[in-house]
This record gives sequence, structure tokens and C-alpha cells, in this order.
Amino acid sequence: MAETTQTSFENAELSAYLGKKNSAALEKAFGYTTVGEFLWHFPRRYVEVGELTPIAELPFDEHVTVVAQVVNVSQRQMHSRRGFIFEVTVSDELSAGGQELKMTFFNGYQARTDLHIGTIAMFSGKVSWYQDHLQLSQPEYAILDEASQADPRPIPIYPASAKMPNKRIRDLMGLLLEQFTDQNIPEFLPTEVLSSRHYPVRHQAFLDRHFPKEIKYAYVARQRFAFEEAFLLQLALGERGRQLGAQKAIARPPVPGRLAAKFDAQLPFRLTEEQVLVGEQISADLEQSHPMHRLLQGEVGSGKTIVALRAILQVIDAGGQAALLAPTEVLAAQHYASIRKMLGNLAEPGLFGEGEGTGVALLTGSAKTAQRREALLGIASGETGLIIGTHALLGDQVQFAELGLVVVDEQHRFGVEQRDALRAKAGDTVPHTLVMTATPIPRTVAMTVFGDLETSTIKRLPAGRAPIQTHIVPMQLSGFRDRLFSRIIEEVQKGHQVYVVCPRISDTTAEQGVLLSTYDDSSAGQTMSVEGMQEMLGGMPEFAGIRTQTLHSQLDAIDKQETMDSFARGEIDVLISTTVIEVGVDVHNATLMVIMDAERFGISQLHQLRGRVGRGGLPGTCLMTTWLDADHPSVGRLKTIESTTDGFELAEADLAERREGNILGVQQSGSKSSLRELSIIKDRSLIEQARADVGLVLANGKWGTHHPMLLAAAGSWIDEPTKEFLNKN
Repeated sequence: MAETTQTSFENAELSAYLGKKNSAALEKAFGYTTVGEFLWHFPRRYVEVGELTPIAELPFDEHVTVVAQVVNVSQRQMHSRRGFIFEVTVSDELSAGGQELKMTFFNGYQARTDLHIGTIAMFSGKVSWYQDHLQLSQPEYAILDEASQADPRPIPIYPASAKMPNKRIRDLMGLLLEQFTDQNIPEFLPTEVLSSRHYPVRHQAFLDRHFPKEIKYAYVARQRFAFEEAFLLQLALGERGRQLGAQKAIARPPVPGRLAAKFDAQLPFRLTEEQVLVGEQISADLEQSHPMHRLLQGEVGSGKTIVALRAILQVIDAGGQAALLAPTEVLAAQHYASIRKMLGNLAEPGLFGEGEGTGVALLTGSAKTAQRREALLGIASGETGLIIGTHALLGDQVQFAELGLVVVDEQHRFGVEQRDALRAKAGDTVPHTLVMTATPIPRTVAMTVFGDLETSTIKRLPAGRAPIQTHIVPMQLSGFRDRLFSRIIEEVQKGHQVYVVCPRISDTTAEQGVLLSTYDDSSAGQTMSVEGMQEMLGGMPEFAGIRTQTLHSQLDAIDKQETMDSFARGEIDVLISTTVIEVGVDVHNATLMVIMDAERFGISQLHQLRGRVGRGGLPGTCLMTTWLDADHPSVGRLKTIESTTDGFELAEADLAERREGNILGVQQSGSKSSLRELSIIKDRSLIEQARADVGLVLANGKWGTHHPMLLAAAGSWIDEPTKEFLNKN
């Protein structure tokens, strides 16, 4: 086979190396058509021959590995549920008298295909006891031939399918690797990086990953490939960050004696040390002639908005305008009201740029024609220094006099194209960008996804924020159910207000289409809805006189805003809602948050919802209801929320539960750069190492000239849709 470049070899058709029949089988089983796709079909574990245990000496309740021959197979239907049990009896030659052991496979389609009388295989699993004999239930196994029995190397166990079993994958991979040379798979990581990290070259790493001489070599190879992905990702982010740094923006330095200074002078409280520090970081960024790209993260109620407002005023003082993009009309209206309140008379427009005040406008999709016309005129003339809005800000009719700063609240709720469209309204110059999130992001995620953003964090809550007590309410216990509704009544009788959050809007169960008008033992498995809760509370005599109202996304914008305004004025005692109140809603008199069927929400959502109470100096309580048993895995998530109010600790737990998925967030593009070996949970140190090494490479502005193979690898690893995503994000 002729030697080829790295790119052409990995992109080569499998049929050129494995033949048409084998390549067609791999495509049907896994969708693979190229050499590179099959090469990255790595084993999920390995079985070492040195771990073997004779059947006669099997220890109960321990994980063991045996080599044995199949002497009998049988199949029977399961009684309690659909499906079958495939049983295999094996015998090994290591035990005197030919000891036998049973293997049990539930719905063992693959085992039924692979394991026949006379088959010799390596089995690995936990020893259990069933009907007076030892067995392995659902064991891992690898079919052996004479050659593999004599080979002491670890046996790779691949992700397999019925028509592409583990042994055939091993055989095909061996055939492919026989045609390997270091010219086929040349190295692209810099020599100094490989040397300092003690990683094998790429060619050897593939060999060690698939057929290691010892198990330790497989793990080193796995680490090398994870590092490779981290390195390429950090290189893409670092290069983009460098390109952003080369863009031109208008510097917006502080102007003494203008709006920002007057605002600080009239503050009725002192900023926290973290607020001051983060404010200084942002202010220094705004003074630069290249655009700021900063992520500001902090807990719900940590004071991010006031930090952003001080930055906005600095930009306005320097002759620019600012746009605050919010994901919902409710949140946009909340920002508008709270910012106008904080500014006081400084929100009254004077002559633009002379520090006598600036216009603050709200623009949403539901704005009336006259209101919309007035807002657009103020933005275009420059009289409005700050425009707050939703997706309506992205419309073609919105023209800025001089957009200097874009503030994006809850960034994860916007697509990259939407954020890019707003920035494009600045014309030839690039506006400064501040991204805010109340969902704490673990450091490694920030480095991986937002590697080109500077990150500022506010962890400490301002003085006056009361602690929040969180409790799980097991609804299958009638005493707890009764107490839940009593707590709502007690809180209202104290003069306070209550949120009740439900997973669904409709008052019918998804399964049965019947009204859930009671909440007793028969309700187990049924999801409480906003309309069902409103109906149920309305039918309870003890709730007579308690003012309840519903809020959800299907209401029109005016009704939603009127409901929120009524709740804020204290005209509603109990607000029954979906997660539309998850962010931005700030009612200081609300002290109790009840989350129905809480297991249906994620950790991040639960933490956000909990942050809606305890905001006015009054202690807050969050009650999370569930019909699930205490040992159900989903209740573990609720216990995590119950155990801590540290949002960053919860973010780590949320990441561990959800896994990283496609870290670049471009699944719809079919990107080749979805991470395959790198785990941001397990490989944090690798990501940090890669970022440091990439920094050294990028220190040389002509790094591509010095590392042409790396330049080619980076270009082929990240496809055009991913590049576009990174350029817009």
C-alpha cells in the first residue's frame, strides 16, 4: 500500500484496506466508511489473561475472569416481563474434574449469536449465587481462538453489535493496523510537547490503544488521545481569541464626574469586594482599543446586574450606547424596572453625552406601535443610551447611533447567530461584549467552551441575602402532603407570598387525559400541572380567601406582565407557574418556593428556582416534592440540592449527571470535532496542561509556519460549521 499523508490516509475509504465486503459490514454496523472513523473505534475495556481464576476457586461476590469452553446453551422466557433468558454452561481445563459454571444473559441476542457449544471464550463478571449454584450474570466476554489463547497480551473489548461481534472487530482492526507505518499516521503535536508530557507518537498510540503489550500502555495511549483533543480545541479557541484581540473597538475609558460617578455616589449601599474587583476588570477591558469578551458568572442575587450597569454607564459616558439582551419578556421587563429604579433621576434623558442623564428604553416583541416607534427613534438618535430588550433588538428596524457595548444575560438561552446579529449593528467597529450567567460554570467547562473569554466570578452574596432552607417532601406519605399545603397557608398568613412551580401547563395527565383535581395516593406517577394545581387549590376549603393566579408561556405577553406586576405589588398570594419564573423575577416578599414533581427538573433549574425566594432579607424555604422512593436515582439529584446552596458545587454535580455531550454545542452541524476521548469531568488536568502548552505555541505569531502538520491537523479536525460557531460565540 502506498504511503500517504496523514489527512489522506485517515480520510481514505475503508475498502482500500479491508476490502469491499468487510468495509460494507462496518458501514452497516457502525456507519463507518473511512479509515479514521474505524481507527477511533476504541476498546471500552481490556481483559488481562493474568486475571484468570479457575472455576473451582471462584470467590463469591467478587469480579473474576475465566477462560472456558461452552458445553451447553439453553433459552427460556421470563415470567414477570417480556423477553428471554439465555443461559450458557461452561467448563474450564484449569479445574480438576472439569468444573462447570453457568452464565446468564437477559435478552442475550448478542450472546445467542456468539456463544455455541464448543466456543472458547474469556468471561468476566461478578460471581453471584442462584438456585444452589454459582453464576455470572450478564458477563463481559471475548471469543478466543488458538492464537489469542497463546497471546498473553490484554484482550480489547469493543463496542459491538449482533452482526459485528467483538472478535470480528479485533480481526479487522488487526488487519488494518498491519498496514500501518509512522508515515501513514505522522505526528502533528510539537515534539517538545510530546517529550514534556511523556506521550507516545500518534502511530504508536493507535497500536497501544487497540493491542497493548501491557495494560498500562493502553491507558497512556488513551490519555494521549484525550490530550490531543484538548490541545486542538484549546488551539482553536486560543487562535480565535488572538484574532479577536486584533479586532478594533472604540476605547471607552471612564470619564470623571459623569453618569458612572454620579451613580456610585448615590448608591444606598456599599459594593462587595468581589463586585468592586470584577468592576475594575471590566472597566480596564473597556479602556482598550480591542473588543472586550468577558464572561461574568455569579449566583442568583449576587449583584451581577449592578456590575453590568456600572460598565454600561462607563460606555455611555464615553459616547457609546449599550444594549442588554434578555431571553424572555418577563426578564427584560424586570431588568428595565430594576435598572430605572437604581438609576433614579439619572434615567431621565438630558443632552446625550453631557452626563445629565440618559434615556433607558424597553423593546420587546409585544411592544405597542407607539411605544416601539418611540424606542426606535431614541436608539437611532442616540438619546437612548441603554436599550433593554429581547429578540426584538435583532430586527432590521433597530439602528443604533453608536453601539459600544452588548450585554447578554443568560447566554445559554440564545443562539450564536442571534448574538452575532446584535453585535453586527455596531457597523465597522466591534462592540465590547459582556456575557452574564447565573448558572455557575465549572472552571474546566469555562476553559473548554469559553476558552477565548476572560472570566469573572462573583461567588459571595451581598449583605442582606437570607439563607434558604431546602427540604424534600415525599408525597407518598400523607402526613407530608398535608403539611405541604399547611406551610403554604402559614406563609400567606404571615403576609408573605409563595411560588408553586409545576412541570406542565395542561390540567390533564399525559397518559389518561383526566383532570388531576386531587392529590392522594392515586396520584403517584401523574405529573402535577399549573391548571391542575389551580383547580385543586380552588377546591380546598382551607384556601378560601387566598388569592392564587397562574403564569405560563402560553399566556400572551400583556397577561404575563400584568400577572407579574400584580404579584410584585402583593395582590397575589400564591403564584402557580411553570419555569418562566426561573430567572429574573425578583419579589422580595416571596419566601416559599414549592416545586412539584421536582425530579422532573435538572440540578441547575432547581437551583435557579430556589433562588427566587429569600431575596428581601426574609428567610426563604424551598420544598421539593416527589412521589419517587427515597432510593430512586432521581431522588439523589434532589438530595444534592438539599445538601448545599453552593451553586458552583451544584454545577459540578450537574455536569457529572448530564455528562458533557457535544462540548462545542454544534451537534446539528455533523461536526467531526465532537469530543471522542476527552472528558471534561475526568480530564481536567489534561485540559489545563493543553491550555498551557497551546499558550507557548501561540506565543509565536507564525506558529503555523513552524508546525505545518499541526496547522493541517487543526484545519481538518474542526470543520467549517464549527469554525463558524467559534467565530460567532
